[in-house]
Amino acid sequence: MRFTATLYLKAAVSFIGLSVLALCILWLPWQAGELALTYPEFSYLQYPLLIGLYMTALPFFFALYQAWKLLIAIDRNQAFSELAVKRLVLIKYCAVIIFVIYLAGEILIISQNAGQPGIVLLGLIIMFYSIVISIFAALLQNLLKNALELKEENELTV
Repeated sequence: MRFTATLYLKAAVSFIGLSVLALCILWLPWQAGELALTYPEFSYLQYPLLIGLYMTALPFFFALYQAWKLLIAIDRNQAFSELAVKRLVLIKYCAVIIFVIYLAGEILIISQNAGQPGIVLLGLIIMFYSIVISIFAALLQNLLKNALELKEENELTV
């Protein structure tokens, strides 16, 4: 049962990673060019925003890698380990980094009066999900730390 659940989660992580990679390689450059042609008054923002989006891809893929490694640890019955706690901390930090980069991008877009409602809303949604993931990872981290302490306590009493 556990192997099947982690298999589904690994498939989901793989699908998400490949989808975002395809978007980064194929869709983002094309969309940035199209937006620069459609709104020539904001074409100077094309590359700064594209670079910002690619900067968020780095912590995103790093967090996916950490999630993958966490699933491998679960498969090996090592879910309650210090390494699992470290991976959750790294996922939390990646989510915070993504939030900060998108916050800077939102400030840039709004300060340049380029804040189309859809673009600003999309950035806000991504920022919201980043914070939710960060809080959830912090919660899991605390639960895992408590479970580790209880596990060590039980091992000492036996």
